[in-house]
Formats: sequence, structure tokens, C-alpha cells
Amino acid sequence: MTVELSVIIPAYNEELRLPQTLAAAQAYLSQQPWSWELLVADDGSDDATPELVRLWSQQDPRIRLLRLPHRGKAAAVRSGVLSSVGTYVLFMDADLSTPIEYVEQALALLREGWDVVIGSREGALARRIGEPWHRHAMGRVYNWLVQLLLLPGIDDTQCGFKGFRREVAVDLFHRSLLYRDTRHPPRGPRVTGFDVELLFIARRRGYRIAVLPVTWRHVEGSKVRPAIDALLMLRDVIAVRLHAWRGAYDGVAFPVEERIPGD
Repeated sequence: MTVELSVIIPAYNEELRLPQTLAAAQAYLSQQPWSWELLVADDGSDDATPELVRLWSQQDPRIRLLRLPHRGKAAAVRSGVLSSVGTYVLFMDADLSTPIEYVEQALALLREGWDVVIGSREGALARRIGEPWHRHAMGRVYNWLVQLLLLPGIDDTQCGFKGFRREVAVDLFHRSLLYRDTRHPPRGPRVTGFDVELLFIARRRGYRIAVLPVTWRHVEGSKVRPAIDALLMLRDVIAVRLHAWRGAYDGVAFPVEERIPGD
């Protein structure tokens, strides 16, 4: 089966927010003239998240569950992307902090020929609503380091809303190196800088990146842990820089992870 758009939502213990998210996503996507699928990449949740998604998938087969071992958000998104079938692939956060309605604008840019579309909370046309000051400050310092070491000119690498042409997404995730080690699964949520690695590889490969200004709303219950995640994300930036110096992102990309079928 081939559809035009695959939407990936990574989820870890999202039983409280997911019903509202799936209702909003299904209502919006069902009104569109193009074909779609919605994959919830369950990152080893130990609450009712997988059961909720199964119920939705029984009502609408376009909604699929990927039941995955707990390995963190990066691995969940990677598995979702590699298990999707859409001509275009987009991932977004389970809290819909970036509203689902931006999917239409992202898809239009991809159809125009852009290889990657990234949501951005920075710039004149973007807005942040209700963001705690300490989280905003952490994000600005982090982005300054990212621009200094890896991605000059990209003001927001961490907005959890990104779309790709399918062949581009497959290429980037086959080349990405962060968070592939399954020997030491994380405890609890793990929000990391895998987005930075994807964008760094995309720019290195010469892919065209479009920036889509969005109105982003802070939602209570975020999985971000400011102190711990700041250190992990800094480590990710350094790791990407070291990988690049070694030439690890160059050459032929060989698949290192099999597609995981829906549950």
C-alpha cells in the first residue's frame, strides 16, 4: 500500500493526552483530499497507550500502532519512519504543541520540491505561547551552540515538527548514528538532540531545507527534563561533530534497522 502522507507520532506513556491528540489528528486528516496513514510509534509504554491506539486502529485502519521496546524518542521516530509507506513522511509530538493544521503547509512545501521541512518557533512569523522562561533560555543557549558547531543559520532545530520526502527520510535515518545502541535502554523518557544530527546530515548531503514558522504552545506534562536533557543534548552535539570529523556520515548508507510491522 502506498499513501501520500505518513504522520509519525512517537509516544511514551501518553494515555492521558493521546485520546485528544488522535481525535484531533483523525478529524483533520479525514477532511483532506489526499491519502494518509497515522503511525503511533509506542516507545515501550507501560501504561494504557498501546491499548488506546489499538482501539483507534480497529475503528480506522489508517491508524496504526508500532509496539516497540523502550529505547527513547529517537529510536521510536526512526522505527516509525522506516515502517511508514507514505510518499512524504512527517513526525510530530504527541501533545500537538505544534498544531496538526500545519501539516497542510508542510506537505505543500514538500510537493514544491523541498527535501526537508522543519517547524520553527523563531522568527517574525512564529510564536511561542506559555513557554516557561527557563525552558526558553535553555533552548536559546543550546541553539547558539548548535549554530556555532554544526548548523549556522538554523534558529530552531528542536521543534518537534519535521517533514521529508520519503527517499530523503530513509537516507537520513539510515545514515544517522545516535541512539542505535540497544544494549543500555534508557529509564524513563529520553528527549535528545537527534534532530540536530538529521539536519546536519541533510545539509551535508545537499538537501534543500525549508523553514516553516509555527505557533507553538507549551503543554503541561512535557517529557523534557531541563537539567538532564540539556546535558544529553550537549553530548549529542559533540558526538555529531566528532562523527563528522571522522567522516562517519560520508559514503554509502547501508540499512542497519529492519522495518517493524504494525501491531
